[in-house]
Amino acid sequence: MRPIVSLQSVFWSFLVFAAAGTSFSEPVRREWIVAGITREALVHTPANARNAPLVLVFHGHGGTMRNAARTFNLHTLWPEAVIVYPQGLKTPGRLTDPQGQKSGWQHAAGDQDDRDLAWVDALLTTLTAEGKVDPKRVYATGHSNGGAFTYLLWAERGEAFAAFAPSAAALGRPASGSTRRPPRPLLHIAGQADPLVKFTWQQGTIAAARLTNGCNEIGQPWPEGGTGATLYPSRLGAPVVTLIHPGGHTFLNEAPRAIVRFFQDHPRP
Repeated sequence: MRPIVSLQSVFWSFLVFAAAGTSFSEPVRREWIVAGITREALVHTPANARNAPLVLVFHGHGGTMRNAARTFNLHTLWPEAVIVYPQGLKTPGRLTDPQGQKSGWQHAAGDQDDRDLAWVDALLTTLTAEGKVDPKRVYATGHSNGGAFTYLLWAERGEAFAAFAPSAAALGRPASGSTRRPPRPLLHIAGQADPLVKFTWQQGTIAAARLTNGCNEIGQPWPEGGTGATLYPSRLGAPVVTLIHPGGHTFLNEAPRAIVRFFQDHPRP
C-alpha cells in the first residue's frame, strides 16, 4: 500500500526547500482551500525570496495554468519575482461556452459567489504572510477572460495592486470615469482585428482607463514596448500604455517582455 502524504506535509516541505534557498527552474503546483473549494496554481518562487515582486497571471477562457506559464513565461523573463499562474474553474462564458464546460474566471462582482475574488484574497494573504513578497509591488495580468478578470481586480481590489496589464479584454461595465477603480498604471494589449473582443470595445475601455487615470489625450511612443506602443502620461502618476497590433484574438509574442518592463517601472508609491 502506498503511504498517504498529507497536503500539510507537502506544503511544509515546500517551505523548507524554499527557506534552504533551493532554486526552482519551473513553477511548482500549490493548493489552497477557499470556501471549501480546492484551488490550484503554479508558483515560481525565487531562491531566498524576500520582498520580491508578485505577479498573478490569468489564463483565458478554456485555458490552463500550464498553458499560461508557457505562453507568458514571466518566471523566465523576471526570475527575481514570485510568479503565480492560477487555474480557473468551469465557468459560463459571455462570448463563448455559455454552458460553462471550460475553465475561466468570474465576469463581474457577485458572479459565482465571488469565488475568484476570494481566491485572490487568499493568495495575497498567504504569500504576504510567508514574507516573500513586497506589498508595494503586486501586479496582475491576463489574456481574454483572464484580462477581463484583471480589470475586475482593478475595480474590486485595486488598492492591493501596483499596476495591471490586461490583453484582449474589455471592461465588464459601460465605459465611464465614475467607477471605484483607483488610479493605477495600466498596460493594455489589443489586436485591431480581434473578432471576439471587438477592437471598438477595447478602445472604449482604454478611453475609460485614461479618464480614470487622469491621462493626456495625446500619446507618445513608448520605446520599451516596441512597435505599436503608445504612452499616455498621467497627472496622477498612473500612465496608460497601449500596445496595439494588427492581429486578432491572440496573445502577442512581444507582450511578455513589455509586461515585465512595465511592471518593473511601476511600483506602488
